[in-house]
Amino acid sequence: MKRTFEISPWHVKTTKWAPEDKLLQESMTALANENLGMRGFFEEGYSKTTLQGVYLGGVWFPDKTRVGWWKNGYPKYFGKMINAVNFMKLTLKVNGEQVDLAKQTPHDFCLDLDMKRGLLTRTVTVTVGGAEVTLKFERFVSAAQKELVCQRLTVQSPSDQEIELAVDSQIDADVYNQDANYDEQFWKVLAKEASGSHALLVSQTKANDFGTPQFMVAMQTSAKTDLNHVGDLAEEKQVTNQFAGTLAPGDSVVLEKRTVVTTSRDYEDQASLVAAAADVSAQIDQESFADLLAAHEAEWAKRWSKSDVVIEGDDEAQQGIRFNLFQLFSTYYGNDSRLNISPKGFTGEKYGGATYWDTEAYCLPVYLGVADPQVAKNLLYYRYRQLPGAYVNAKEQGLKGALFPMVTFNGIECHNEWEITFEEIHRNGDIAYAIYNYTRYTGDTSYVLHEGAKVLVEIARFWADRVHYSQRQNKYMLHGVTGPNEYDNNVNNDWYTNLLCKWSLQYTLEILDQVDQEVLKDLAVTEDERRLFQAIADNMYLPEDAERGIFPENDAFLDKDLTPVAQIPSEQLPLNQHWSWDKILRSPYVKQGDVIQGIWDFIDDFTPEQKRKNFDFYEQFTVHESSLSPSVYSIVAADLGDQEKAVELYQRSARLDLDNYNNDTDDGLHITSMTGAWLDIVQGFAGMRIRNGRLHYAPFLPKNWTAYQFNQVFRGRTIQVRVDQAGTHLQLVKGQPLEVEVGQQVIELK
Repeated sequence: MKRTFEISPWHVKTTKWAPEDKLLQESMTALANENLGMRGFFEEGYSKTTLQGVYLGGVWFPDKTRVGWWKNGYPKYFGKMINAVNFMKLTLKVNGEQVDLAKQTPHDFCLDLDMKRGLLTRTVTVTVGGAEVTLKFERFVSAAQKELVCQRLTVQSPSDQEIELAVDSQIDADVYNQDANYDEQFWKVLAKEASGSHALLVSQTKANDFGTPQFMVAMQTSAKTDLNHVGDLAEEKQVTNQFAGTLAPGDSVVLEKRTVVTTSRDYEDQASLVAAAADVSAQIDQESFADLLAAHEAEWAKRWSKSDVVIEGDDEAQQGIRFNLFQLFSTYYGNDSRLNISPKGFTGEKYGGATYWDTEAYCLPVYLGVADPQVAKNLLYYRYRQLPGAYVNAKEQGLKGALFPMVTFNGIECHNEWEITFEEIHRNGDIAYAIYNYTRYTGDTSYVLHEGAKVLVEIARFWADRVHYSQRQNKYMLHGVTGPNEYDNNVNNDWYTNLLCKWSLQYTLEILDQVDQEVLKDLAVTEDERRLFQAIADNMYLPEDAERGIFPENDAFLDKDLTPVAQIPSEQLPLNQHWSWDKILRSPYVKQGDVIQGIWDFIDDFTPEQKRKNFDFYEQFTVHESSLSPSVYSIVAADLGDQEKAVELYQRSARLDLDNYNNDTDDGLHITSMTGAWLDIVQGFAGMRIRNGRLHYAPFLPKNWTAYQFNQVFRGRTIQVRVDQAGTHLQLVKGQPLEVEVGQQVIELK
């Protein structure tokens, strides 16, 4: 395996100048603070392949769905997080020649993401303008001030030569999305000015035909430097503050650039937007770069003190879990309940920057374990507030109740692939399961007995209308669906989808028996509906093959050519980059856990024999070409006592992007799947379960590790779990005494 970055517990670092890996390096060194973020592109520009991606949380555009043959029920638009105005831009000239590493080959290069501090540093020595200069770029997206991004440029002249240096600090609205239709642009400039050390550009997303609000953004920059201010420019799409000076031999100069970004998500009109940016900018102008960085570092120190996972004896595994947690918390830390977690976060444009079912299935369990319960609760409220859109989605399909979207910004489905939009309806069950998961973990019923009950009932109404009754089988069925395994589309009776349908209806009935009369009246569930919900739950068809002792993924799965993936020539992997879609759909190969996903969800409800036979059967066909896949298999392997397989799959999950396993990290990181490494350690290696309201652990220590340790938040307590060669050690760090189970033993923590 080609490795681009060095192994280091707290750093993602490379000293290799590798233009062929430019996009990969940009993805790996992305920074964000859930309000805004950017890829690790070069601020001075790069005239060859690059993706200058700057993205703003909650700012998006409804791009018209373009298909050759329109079908009823298609989403009207494809929602996508658009590339924002580039406020990072710094144009450098040395002796009149512009710095562009696509044209000048560096003699020395170091790219270093410090995950502990949240700081990206790049140093490079390059011959430009006939002089060998050393450049140092530093940047951070403040975790302490959501509107703030800081950059610092240090230029050192050669020891034997003076140089003429010119630096332009710019805000550039001439930007494109990587996936733009016909090179269209999405921003229009409303106001601009540049004067001295400050510049301002106000922009707005262009009008759309779908009633989606236009977003307005103000970006104000301030520059601090000993270089001379030599001019300002306010062009059609760009504003510039110009600085220049002469550097004596061996001399150096620093330019700091601070950018404040405010949006119409927080302010009503252009005047208040600009005033807010000016106020914040004036405040930070009084502080040094060191002070601003220290506040940012202090916030990251708080995060790490709560959530760091320490692994001893395996630096690869240690780097993997920290990189995953760093990028996950950069994308979402629960400070804004209007936001959610996109599969690519702020690191690229694939998946449109929208919300998927990944949040409920994979992210919520992690935030339950590492953050205040309100963070997870906010993720539930996010869906509740989007019920109106879910009604629209169901109605578009001619169905009752609510169909939560596969992909969304506002509750309206905005994914333009029919097999996803129409058929991957298991997402409704995943959202219901998230309500159960939150309630089971926290013991807090305030949501499930109020807003959550409404969500559950509307999901149940959808299921009751979407199923059909088979007279031949005397069972309820779901035809024409796609399960989590998207390499098998438009199938009948996907086991996972049917299981969630059955379970959702039963859970809804249980909650209806617990809500108070006022809530019950508002829900208006009739006795006929209750009887129907119960009948479907009691008679839902779940495929089963008694001979193999497995649950067939769907009705046709066992009729495929069941050739194990081990027999596919390695040069044909990944399949999605070598095979036609038709060939993939006819194959038995599993993109990600489907049956195994269901077993993970309800891991205590299946016998060891059921788990073993299904795992062994499906593992041989699973190609793990979804980033969400390895972690689920790792947890089930650990549950079965297959420690070697569990650790192997953890490594794949934790280092998926670091080692570019699927050869697809160029276009962005796999943020939502970064939860998998934490789940593998906590649910897999430590065997954490919630049983009858009590925490349970059944830990093992991976063979190559000498110890691992994590903190877990649980019902007002913080528990430190350490597993080493001497055994398992639990400590109550915070909160009231608590009884937990370790294996078969009950222990009271004080």
